[in-house]
Amino acid sequence: MNSRIESWKRELQVGAVVRRSPGVTRWAREIWTPVAVIPGAPDAFWKQLVSDGEVVDYHAGTVPMELFRADVEGYLVSLNMTVPSVWVVMDKDQTHRSPSGWVVSAVTASAHEALDSLDSGESIVEPVPIPESLAAWIKEFIDMHYIEEPFKKRRRDEVRVDGVEDGKGDARIRQESDVFRAPSSIKKSRVQ
Repeated sequence: MNSRIESWKRELQVGAVVRRSPGVTRWAREIWTPVAVIPGAPDAFWKQLVSDGEVVDYHAGTVPMELFRADVEGYLVSLNMTVPSVWVVMDKDQTHRSPSGWVVSAVTASAHEALDSLDSGESIVEPVPIPESLAAWIKEFIDMHYIEEPFKKRRRDEVRVDGVEDGKGDARIRQESDVFRAPSSIKKSRVQ
């Protein structure tokens, strides 16, 4: 691949850590929440990492996180949040192999891409704090490709509104007397 094209895109394997905690209602017995990411993680599928009573952290899955030159503004939004974050997207498990019923489908640094994933309403999309090493990797990519465009105030088109169109009427209506003609333009006949 051309080295110029390679610089337009970056990819890194990133693992997602998902926490199972007890639910607070009888309808939700367990709550599954993405809590962290592991840059450069090996492949894993719901591998238990830490257990503290009923709270268990799993390495739920490893997916490639891709950076594209066109999405640089979305990466800036994520890095400039109060807590700089990346986004973990989880979808329903169609294979029924995961203990949670969910699988990690994406990890993205773009806040815009995360919003797109929220549109369906069928995915879990959560921001998780970004490790410093991953933030530096993303920041380096942003510095290579971000070009700040100066604000340009647009001017409205000059439209003349003072023109007189009396008697013009509606071109779609054919008749001797136009019903849309202004009354001031109709000549009054003199009664003698």
